Amino acid sequence: MELYKIDSDLDMQQSTEIYERKIYDLMQLIEICKGLNSTLIDSNKLIESILLTCMGQMQLIKAGIFLKKDIDQNVFILHRNYKGFELDHTTEYEIEGDSSFIYFLENNFKCYELIELVDIFDDSPVINTMRLVSPSLIIPLKGKDKLNGIIVLGERINNETFTPDEKEYLMHIASLAGIAIHNAYLYEMATTDMMTKLKSHHFFQTSLIEEREKAVRNNTALSLIMFDIDHFKDFNDKHGHVCGDIVLKNVGKKILEKIRQIDIASRYGGEEFVVILPETGIEEAHIIAERIRVSIEELRVEYSGQIMSITLSGGVTQFLPYLDKDNLTFINRADKALYLSKERGRNRTTIL
Repeated sequence: MELYKIDSDLDMQQSTEIYERKIYDLMQLIEICKGLNSTLIDSNKLIESILLTCMGQMQLIKAGIFLKKDIDQNVFILHRNYKGFELDHTTEYEIEGDSSFIYFLENNFKCYELIELVDIFDDSPVINTMRLVSPSLIIPLKGKDKLNGIIVLGERINNETFTPDEKEYLMHIASLAGIAIHNAYLYEMATTDMMTKLKSHHFFQTSLIEEREKAVRNNTALSLIMFDIDHFKDFNDKHGHVCGDIVLKNVGKKILEKIRQIDIASRYGGEEFVVILPETGIEEAHIIAERIRVSIEELRVEYSGQIMSITLSGGVTQFLPYLDKDNLTFINRADKALYLSKERGRNRTTIL
C-alpha cells in the first residue's frame, strides 16, 4: 500500500512537471508572437528576431532563413542576416520557387533533417545548395497556405539531437514566423512603388513626419535629398514609355544600392525621388547625394540596341525645427535647391 502511494506521488509530480513545462512553452510562444508582430515594419529586424528566437530557444550556434528575393519574384535566397554559417559571400544561395522541392515543403509541413530530403530529391540543384549550407534541420515557413520561407538551423551548443517535442515546438515558432513574414510582405507591397521598388509617396510623407518628430525629441540632425531625372521627357518622346520605365527602374535600383540601411528612399512622383537621411547633417547628406548622382552618371542602360546615359539633378537641405513646422516647408526647400541645380546646368547637387 505504501509502495503504491509512493508511485502515485511520483506520477503526480511528473505530471505536474509536464504541465508546468507546457504552460511555460505556451507563455514563451505568446511572447515570441508579440515580438514578431511588433517588428513587421522593419523586415531586417523581423528576420533578426526569428533567427535569434530559434537560436535562443534551442541553444544553436547557426541559423539562417531563405526568403523570396523580391516582392514580385519567385526565387528564395539565403537572407544576408544568417548567423554562424561559414559561407562564400560571393555566392547567392538560391532555390527556385517553382521547384518540386518547394512544392513538397508546401504540402508536407514538418521539420526535416537534410538526409531525409537528400533521400527524396537526390542530386537536384536544391539539394546541392542545401549541402553547401549543411543545416541540421530544415523548417518550412507557411502563411495563408503558401510557403514564404525556409529556416535552416545548424548544430546545437551541446551537440544534442533535437527531440520530437523540440521539433514540434520549432514548428509552432515556424507557424508564427510564417504568418509574420506573410504580413510583412503585405505591408511591403502596400508601401512600395512597384515600378522602382522604392517606398511610396504616402509612406514618405508619413515617415518624414515621424523623423521630424524624432529629430526634435532627440535633438539630432535630419536631412533631405530631392532628385529629378534630367530630360526624362526625351526618353519617353524618343524611345517610348517602355524605355522611360526601364530608366526609372534602373535609377531606383541604383539609389537603393547607394543609401544606408537607416535611410528612406521614395518615389516622390513621376521622375522625382526623395531620400530621408536620419541623424545626418547637411555636409554628410551632400556626400551621399553626390555618391548617388555620380553612380547614375556612370550608369549605362541598353534599350532596343541603343546605349543610353542618365543624369540626375539634386537638392539637399537640413531640417530646421524653428522653420520646418510641417513637411511642406521642409520639402519646398529641398525642391528649391533642386531647381537651382537645374538652373546651373543640371547633373549636379545643390545645398540650400
